[in-house]
Amino acid sequence: MTATAATPTIVLVGHGMVGQRFLEALAERGLTATHRVVVLCEEPRPAYDRVQLTSYFSGKTPEDLSLTDMEFIKDHGIELYVGDPAESVDRAAKTVTARSGQVFAYDTLVLATGSYPFVPPVPNKDADGCFVYRTIEDLLAIEEYAQKVRVGAVVGGGLLGLEAAGALKGLGVETHIVEFAPRLMPVQVDEGGGAALLRTIEDMGLSVHTGVGTQEIVVGEDGAVTGMKLSDGSELSAGMVVFSAGVRPRDQLARDCGLAVGERGGIAVDEQCRTVTDPRVFAIGECALASDGRVYGLVAPGYEQAATAAATIAADEASFTGADLSTKLKLLGVDVASFGDAHGTTEDCLDVVYSDSRAGLYKKLVIGRDGTLLGGILVGDAEAYGTLRALTGSVPPISPESLVLPAGAGAPAQLGPSALPDDAIICSCHNVSKGTIRGAVTDHQCTTVPEVKKCTKAGTGCGSCVKVLGQLVTAELEASGIEVDKGLCACFSQTREELYEIVLALRITTYQDLLDRYGRESARRTDGCDVCKPAVASIIASLAPTIGASGYVLDDEQAALQETNDHFLANLQKNGSYSVVPRIPGGEITPEKLIVIGEIARDFGLYTKITGGQRIDMFGARVEQLPLIWARLVDAGFESGHAYGKALRTVKSCVGSTWCRYGVQDSVRMAIDLELRYRGLRSPHKLKSAVSGCQRECAEAQSKDFGVIATANGWNLYVGGNGGATPRHADLLAQDLSDAELIRLIDRFLMFYIRTADRLERTSTWLERIPGGLDHVRDVVVHDSLGICDELEQLMRAHVAHYRDEWAETINDPEKLARFVSFINAPDTPDPVVGFVPERDQIKPDLPLLTIGLRPAEEVLEGSAQR
Repeated sequence: MTATAATPTIVLVGHGMVGQRFLEALAERGLTATHRVVVLCEEPRPAYDRVQLTSYFSGKTPEDLSLTDMEFIKDHGIELYVGDPAESVDRAAKTVTARSGQVFAYDTLVLATGSYPFVPPVPNKDADGCFVYRTIEDLLAIEEYAQKVRVGAVVGGGLLGLEAAGALKGLGVETHIVEFAPRLMPVQVDEGGGAALLRTIEDMGLSVHTGVGTQEIVVGEDGAVTGMKLSDGSELSAGMVVFSAGVRPRDQLARDCGLAVGERGGIAVDEQCRTVTDPRVFAIGECALASDGRVYGLVAPGYEQAATAAATIAADEASFTGADLSTKLKLLGVDVASFGDAHGTTEDCLDVVYSDSRAGLYKKLVIGRDGTLLGGILVGDAEAYGTLRALTGSVPPISPESLVLPAGAGAPAQLGPSALPDDAIICSCHNVSKGTIRGAVTDHQCTTVPEVKKCTKAGTGCGSCVKVLGQLVTAELEASGIEVDKGLCACFSQTREELYEIVLALRITTYQDLLDRYGRESARRTDGCDVCKPAVASIIASLAPTIGASGYVLDDEQAALQETNDHFLANLQKNGSYSVVPRIPGGEITPEKLIVIGEIARDFGLYTKITGGQRIDMFGARVEQLPLIWARLVDAGFESGHAYGKALRTVKSCVGSTWCRYGVQDSVRMAIDLELRYRGLRSPHKLKSAVSGCQRECAEAQSKDFGVIATANGWNLYVGGNGGATPRHADLLAQDLSDAELIRLIDRFLMFYIRTADRLERTSTWLERIPGGLDHVRDVVVHDSLGICDELEQLMRAHVAHYRDEWAETINDPEKLARFVSFINAPDTPDPVVGFVPERDQIKPDLPLLTIGLRPAEEVLEGSAQR
């Protein structure tokens, strides 16, 4: 709007996540059309997603993290001053003076100054090499300094502390975590949850020190950090220290202008978020001491305060009297969630606990005497968080025990959206209830999750509710009699399972033929999309021998359908180089072959690592080196390990009865037989397997897509396990099988999974989704209830008979070899940004090369593309 002398002015001090939400709330109420809005932002960039700050280290740019649409700022006439914070407030004159010297008069002042990192008052806390973890600028400084140190320490084992530790680990720094409390994340999890989290984090190679404080930062003669002294008398050697020991409200501006603050900080406000001292001044977010006496450090309460302040300024009724402190995070790859009365402070409450220390799982529900769900803690598997949080305060329709048991351990009941009451809060970030989401579908004709997000803001905060949101939208559409489009993508109205049946029945051998005959009308005679291309390519590859197609993924049209990894038969790494993973069936390898791998890694300057799948990965190969490396590997008898494809990866094994005094069957022989049988089998997602030679289960078969455990009478077959981001114990499908019976059932199971699974659906998810679950799969695979087992076995026999090693074919085909270049128009020129630096007598990617351009040649390792 065009401001005049009579135009009321709102000055917002601070432009973080809560400040941006306040601006959006003003716009929603039309206040940006009737008021002049001035924003003073201290940081050199406008509001960004601080919750996702650590994702910067996994490839996101500061621009990716931005929450500020500059078109929104422009369209609403908002005056945004970046890098120009408020220096003082004159409440008598109703003015704010910025660092630049500009003075802004206000009618309403809103303080959203956030918080600052707490740094313990220890000697040398400001030394060179000491950092805090709060802003993008902090991350940039940490990233630069980490390049010259080997060991680092993080002070604080809470939410931000673990994120900071993850960042250092990702930068290749050996990391210590120092936490004064007796456990990690003491605010969110209890002793059991902390123990599960500790085990998992230590397994990742991080060193954790709990129950000790930092006494002193030790520095060298140059004033830079060299270590830490701890309260128990021990010392740590460290080249850098990151303080992440909590935050404190930034209330100095308020103190200086005479606003009341709490004894432990925070600007005192009432239920409308007005300061108790001056009704013309509001405070929201982490700088505010709410009317319930609490300073909220989560973004969801801050958003609610922002909405309350905007409503009050608009003369509407609103209040903030407290907020849900539930939170769900993925820290160092581990799901951690807490909700409601997580620590069981309610009188006479009871705990229902499931703990599996081996799998790093801990689940606790707090139940009232009347059966009311009061809260809970989830570590390692927070899949049920959205549903459980929404049920908090009510009596769940099923027993608490079934709510915490993992899939495959007692057949827990599955609660769908229908079990939630309408007043259940689905999105705590924006306080959106199930009833509001249902209304978006029924009253506002929203038919997709993105439309519901736009209408309600649900799912636009931390994102932890998106899965439940999708279930609710689908359930409401189906309940309204609206047909839900379950097609694979915008090109096909059919599901992946339906497309599989079409390809098999009609012997369709090309993607284009399938698209032109069975695609949506708008997609026919087009190039299709990146969703269906690799999905259809996988279907054709898995059925190739039966339908008469080429099973070689780089043949003709198939080559154009592949994703980046399949396109070069190798895994793309973060600096543009590739990894080389030869197959080592069952983990068994001769000394001669070990020597070949060592010589190749040495000659090409590759980083080598023994993986959890019992094989050796070689990292750092440039794309033009891949054929040269594989020519030597194939000549030595190796073949592709398919680490790049949605196919069988490995079949792990223990040494079994051949060597182990506990072994009852030859697990190595069985693992080799299985890996050689199913190698190259294309499927909806990757497949992993293992064979254990006895019930001690050293090969961890129950965490695999199909796992085998020896018994005195034969083999037990387990299916649907997963040891990744969402761990799941495999289910027992059949027991005491002979060799022939075992292989026959695995043949059937895999082909039935390939036939019926969705795109990118692991066996664990498929087993839980498919109607009838494990019982149905057992009926089909073991008892042949559908009469298709002969066909499933025939399909597998065709795959086994026609298997060809992709790399052996590639290195003998000059036309295919032509693709292995960085630049088509300059095939002899290596990619100049693929560089490496030394680490622990090997190499690692030179990441600064990617972000700041080419480094001086003398700083780059010989063998890097940049010379």
